[in-house]
Amino acid sequence: MEVPATPSLVATSPSSAAAEGRALLALAGPLVGANLLQMAIAAVDVVFVARLGAVDLAAATLAAFLFNLLSYALIGLTSAAAPLIAAERGRKAHAVRAVRRSVRMALWVGIAGSVPVMLLLWQGEALLRLAGQDAEVARRAGGFLMVLLAAVPLAVAAGVMRTTAAALGRPGWAFLATGLALLVDIVGNWMLIFGHGPAPALGLVGSAIANLVSFAVMALAYVVILLRDPRLRRYHLFGRWWTIDWARAGDIGRIGAPIMATWMLEGGLFGGAALLMGLIGVTDVAAHAIALNIAAFAFQLPFGIAQAATIRVGLAYGAGDRRWIARAGNVALALGIGVMAVTAATIWIAPRALIGIYLDTEAPANAAVVTLAIRFLAVAAVFQLADGAQAVAAGVLRGLQDTRVPMLIAAFGYWVIGFGSSVALGFATPLAGTGVWWGLAAGLLVVALLLTMRWRARARIGLLPSC
Repeated sequence: MEVPATPSLVATSPSSAAAEGRALLALAGPLVGANLLQMAIAAVDVVFVARLGAVDLAAATLAAFLFNLLSYALIGLTSAAAPLIAAERGRKAHAVRAVRRSVRMALWVGIAGSVPVMLLLWQGEALLRLAGQDAEVARRAGGFLMVLLAAVPLAVAAGVMRTTAAALGRPGWAFLATGLALLVDIVGNWMLIFGHGPAPALGLVGSAIANLVSFAVMALAYVVILLRDPRLRRYHLFGRWWTIDWARAGDIGRIGAPIMATWMLEGGLFGGAALLMGLIGVTDVAAHAIALNIAAFAFQLPFGIAQAATIRVGLAYGAGDRRWIARAGNVALALGIGVMAVTAATIWIAPRALIGIYLDTEAPANAAVVTLAIRFLAVAAVFQLADGAQAVAAGVLRGLQDTRVPMLIAAFGYWVIGFGSSVALGFATPLAGTGVWWGLAAGLLVVALLLTMRWRARARIGLLPSC
């Protein structure tokens, strides 16, 4: 099967903002879809494992948290390939060789980084015990991670290849490859957890194996795509794979390490907010989990736009076209904020309907959770705009290969303003859990404002290519 060609994704400057918008949407649409499918994989795991009982669900949740935090950090590191590949396409001269070099070294860096991560996950049970988790939960989570840790290099390699396909103008493959992985995960969980078909009933370990197989299938699918797609195979992306280019590896680290740190800072912020909720009360934790899950699904829209914006701005950056850079970045910001305005309105108007996806809102036993979740979603509706703006602003700056200062902005906004405000409002005012959410909103708003100001000052602070 071949993804249809998309003429609007060629590495040339569009003639208008409308044309740029069409090119951005053609790139962002499949990436948003792939992001949503990736979240669906996590949801499928929860649905199946929940039937095993509370202890297994807690173990799988903790194991998945550790795996996702560390593997996505590596994917953030290797995502530096996106602006590099886009810039090389924008320059056009020697693009094939330069693109191949970027892809090769992103794979090298990502797989090398997988080794310490796998060793860390190998000690998952000990880490969870040190964190004060229940001994039986920690034991089962450790067993889950002993299987799943083998998926780290597969997930990272799939992330690099997904970035490559998108940056080379073939984003539709990301949606199809992730959809295939979702299908495999559903079948694998059904067979291996409960022993359906010829498979034995393996319980929680069966879910880990299903995850591992789904990552393997996704990585293999991308290999086939890069080798067989007519537009991609001309780059011979696996040619001379043994050759190390230290300079390009340095570029991956220079651009990617701050992205990795930023993603971990943001993930840590929301993880820290969950811990604060735990100090307030069990009902607050449940309501927080539901509201945050709804917000996370909505966030996949601007996140996909941000990924596409990095590529579009990167193309213009490589071409040395300042007008195109401005057009690409401004259109992306407008689209990201506009999309989040729609999601914010939806959350504001129909919070109870959204909560109803997760639990019975009419059941008296759920009344307290529903009431709190509605309050949290009222705040989430406000910070949707800030969340979308900060995600896309970071994306357009990455297109300019500007990641170090945005990382510092994120550290300040997320942790000094965001977490600090959450603690102050959650424990020094009657707002309690709602105060924690207002603190998160404050942090996201500060990051959005500072990153947008940096984008607007791009010429003055020397982020643009020389004419």
